[in-house]
Amino acid sequence: MEEYKKEFIEFMVDCGVLRFGDFVTKSGRKTPFFINTGYYRTGSQLKRLGGYYAKAIKGAFGTDFNILFGPAYKGIPLSAAATIALYEDYGADIGYCSNRKEVKDHGEGGILLGTPMKDGDKVVIIEDVTTAGTSIKETYPIIKAQGDVDVLGLCVSVDRMERGTGEKSALDEIQEKYGMKTTSIVTMEEVVEHLYNKPYKGKVIINDALKSAIDAYYDQYGVKNA
Repeated sequence: MEEYKKEFIEFMVDCGVLRFGDFVTKSGRKTPFFINTGYYRTGSQLKRLGGYYAKAIKGAFGTDFNILFGPAYKGIPLSAAATIALYEDYGADIGYCSNRKEVKDHGEGGILLGTPMKDGDKVVIIEDVTTAGTSIKETYPIIKAQGDVDVLGLCVSVDRMERGTGEKSALDEIQEKYGMKTTSIVTMEEVVEHLYNKPYKGKVIINDALKSAIDAYYDQYGVKNA
């Protein structure tokens, strides 16, 4: 596993973003782990987060695109932080764009904020996590309604590696349905590999009991024969 991936996993733990316990996902699944990017709350945290996203985005898509789209609301700071990092780390001056939950009828108006979209634009979508692809179903039509734009793909922070609405993984379903590439900074498999029975700051984050709960979750929601 690449060193930056290990650093990112520990960064999520330090920020309280990666949590273990009893949670329910947006798609209604009861899960023993949860990733909440709303816990990135300071300038230093957003700067580091943007750097990790930028590295993953450049690795998957290069810098030959001109808009990074972050769905409201959590995608707004993600797109801003990542575009700053893409410029600082790689010299790529990418526009950031997000949607509004409600169409604005005053000022500049419209459903988008940030960089306007036009025919010929190349867009990468940035999200926190994708469990069943629910957010993309809402986001993709908004982007395509702006003109003849090319949606290159999606980057999430953590690939939860579980089924979407069918038997394939959520990211594979998105890739197949919308014809775009998907990538992540880390996968949940990498998270478990790095934290299982290994002390971090004097504490074992994933012990045998938690590992069993995670395994049971994947028995139910994991991709079969993956």
